[in-house]
Amino acid sequence: MFEWMSYNRGGIAGVIILGLVITLLWSIYHGVKTARRREKEQVFGDPERTMGGWYWAVCGVATILLLWFYYSWGMARAYFPKAANELCQVAKVHESLSPIVAQLPIGSRYFKSTDLVVRNVEQLDTISAEFPAGVFSAQEESQLRGIIAQTRSLISIYSNPNSIDAATRANLSQIVGDIDALTTRIQSGHAGLTPSDVALAQAPWGVTHEEIPLLPMTPRGVLFDGIAQELTGISKEFLTLRNMPAEASRLIEKTRKDIASIKANLENTSADEDIIKARKDYLKSVERVFKRLDDGTIFPANTLDEVNTAVAIMIDEVDTAKGSLGIIDAVFMPGEGVVKTRTICIEQGSSRWLPKPSDVVSKFSLLANPNLEDGGGFKGTRLLWVKWLPIADIVGFFIPDGLVDMLPGEYGQHDSDGQFMPTFKDNLLAFAQGEVYLGSIPMLDGHIWDSLFRVIVAMFFGIMLGVPLGIYMGVSRFFKSFFDPMIELYRPVPPLAWAPLILTIFGIQDDGKIFLLFMVAFAIMVISARTGASGTQLSKIRASHSLGASNRQILRHVILPNALPEILTGIRIAIGVCWGTLVAAEMLAGTTGVGFIENVARTVSDYELIWVTILIMGLLGLMFDLLMRKLISILIPWRGKG
Repeated sequence: MFEWMSYNRGGIAGVIILGLVITLLWSIYHGVKTARRREKEQVFGDPERTMGGWYWAVCGVATILLLWFYYSWGMARAYFPKAANELCQVAKVHESLSPIVAQLPIGSRYFKSTDLVVRNVEQLDTISAEFPAGVFSAQEESQLRGIIAQTRSLISIYSNPNSIDAATRANLSQIVGDIDALTTRIQSGHAGLTPSDVALAQAPWGVTHEEIPLLPMTPRGVLFDGIAQELTGISKEFLTLRNMPAEASRLIEKTRKDIASIKANLENTSADEDIIKARKDYLKSVERVFKRLDDGTIFPANTLDEVNTAVAIMIDEVDTAKGSLGIIDAVFMPGEGVVKTRTICIEQGSSRWLPKPSDVVSKFSLLANPNLEDGGGFKGTRLLWVKWLPIADIVGFFIPDGLVDMLPGEYGQHDSDGQFMPTFKDNLLAFAQGEVYLGSIPMLDGHIWDSLFRVIVAMFFGIMLGVPLGIYMGVSRFFKSFFDPMIELYRPVPPLAWAPLILTIFGIQDDGKIFLLFMVAFAIMVISARTGASGTQLSKIRASHSLGASNRQILRHVILPNALPEILTGIRIAIGVCWGTLVAAEMLAGTTGVGFIENVARTVSDYELIWVTILIMGLLGLMFDLLMRKLISILIPWRGKG
């Protein structure tokens, strides 16, 4: 079942997208209709006005999912499943043309020959102007300036249209003719072409690790694939072309000998090290410019005009032959489109780092699979499952061994026969150490539970210790003056600044992460409780005193209810901050948890897994927040109504 769904994920996504569009339109219609009806019943600012509105939530979710499908190319894959394969073949054409295009002003403003001439002439001017004084002898200076002049002359020879030989011109004409012939084939269309059986047997787009099938699966793709293969040979032939007149060859040989002569003089000199270094550096800069010019890759201006025209016409014909494929590419594939690398075709643009929703669901289902032997879970740990936890482990955790040591009596000893008979105290020690079987209970287990456990434990201690301290700081001068500097000293420090220190002290186990989260939750709960307690209206407190209430009764029935909204809001904030801090702590040091999964995914650039962890964190955070909203509505139902 899951294999079928994975193989046909594109079609399933198409049905889901259609359902989302219908849902979006219906929610907008229903929301506008309801808003018009309720305008007469509620005024602006009424808290009841914000209640309900589930249809707008549906509208927002549908909008986000549709945007996700669009920018991840999910819509393109759902409704145009063969478009990426055809664009892959087009990308092959552009890849095959790229060596030729790199020499032409199609992808840039100038011929590459022009760029080379301008850059090297500028560097020769700079080198001439910065000739070091007092470093070279008069003879060496004359030789170096001669080498610079010869290099300038070499550029002039390359740029002279009359210097190019007949064979090179004939080869250029042959290349232009071959490109024109391929252009004619493109204009003829793909009628009669059929993909091979091997190509048709490829998995659909996005099903396997190879994102886009490489072999052409449509007649149009076969056409572009054949053109690309022939263009590869033409490009190789073009790259072998050299503009190397006899005059340039003689000048290159002479310049090489002159450079070698100066190098020999440098080796035999006995000058200071600074002077030797300056001589070598300057000679190296002169030789560097010369070596960029001794391969004959500069052609006279306008020599490649015919090649440029032929390539431009071919590119236009490729765009024309794409037909509706060009519209699909422009509308449904935002970004650079499909790009061919050496061995594969890849998606460029937003879809490169934004996986498709169906792929994320497929990755999540693999992680959620509890069968580790079948590839489920992550790094040998399930995502979320149930395990049987021995009760003895829990008992051993809470009962310290020292408590048994304090009891009267002695531990047992072995007798003369080498036998050991445990005493009552030995049995108690075994019980305290969790070595007595007491049965097992079901317990949550896995990466998600490990993260949840750390947050829950830290929040529990943060609330239990932070709320009472905060309330007393709000009503007591001593508590406020004594504890306020301590709290405010560490509260502004970002949690991640504490993380390296705490994790170094406690290690990578849970206690270090829990303590770090406790520090975060504790400060937030203290501030929230203190603000709520100090914000109690004085009239309520004096009224309570006048009615004979004790300090304990005022604290319990007046101050605490008044501080409760602030405390619950602080809990919501603390959960969010703790959750973000936990993920960062797990990324720094940990072997389990959602942050650990994302850290591993980041190192291998597994974008699908990264998005899975982001969605897990978001959904768990939303779950916490919905739980707190329900708790707030139960504990302080009067808020906003009085």
